[in-house]
Amino acid sequence: MLDTDKISVQLYTVRDALAADTDGTLARLASIGFRKVEPFGLTEWAPKLAPALAAHGLSAPSTHAKVVGGDVEEVLAAAATTGTTLVVEPFVDPERWTTAEDVAAIAAELNAAARRAADAGVTIGYHNHWFELENLIGGRTALEVLADSLDDAVALEVDTYWVAVGGQDPAALLGRLGERVKAVHLKDGDGTRDTKNQVALGAGSIDVAAILSASSGVQLGVVELDDTSGDVFDAVAGGYAYLTGAGVQA
Repeated sequence: MLDTDKISVQLYTVRDALAADTDGTLARLASIGFRKVEPFGLTEWAPKLAPALAAHGLSAPSTHAKVVGGDVEEVLAAAATTGTTLVVEPFVDPERWTTAEDVAAIAAELNAAARRAADAGVTIGYHNHWFELENLIGGRTALEVLADSLDDAVALEVDTYWVAVGGQDPAALLGRLGERVKAVHLKDGDGTRDTKNQVALGAGSIDVAAILSASSGVQLGVVELDDTSGDVFDAVAGGYAYLTGAGVQA
């Protein structure tokens, strides 16, 4: 189980519903029990999200926004609008994860963004996909090589599902990365890149229980599905129930 004050949901999961009916979608997430959400594309969404979040008793402590090659000042202004204090870079081109030099350059950009963000009271982080784990540099995952070059102020948001897809044990990786991990993405499925096969937490092949045990010190556990073949709100509600102990499978 995860403390309810640590549970969030990535709004990309319900992106279609959010675009069609922002207010209704946030109301539905709140009715499930969520009190925290993680926006995506914050610079575009912030003006609309800020009043809607407040209306439904929701906060956005973390967000995904482009800071590597993006406009950091624009992102920080948007974060101030939504009261967000953890800004996570969601994706850096896979071609930049093959050499130590390239990874060091990514780290330098994240470090620079973190220094600019510090004055605004915002932490910068990085979110992985599978390729940062598949790619090995000197026998270590590219994500861990990145971590070695990050300033202490830079956080990691570990997407535990993509870690498994990348061929690594998510719980073991969380142990190696330690306190740098401030948030985790929690999702389940068949452990492949086919996002249509993602399901509610506890209904797939991922050892979510081990991941939760290894991530007990994180600030946020973010429920996410990149896609699903079923009803996305049913899967999200199932994930919330799993994390709160109401739907844990034996």
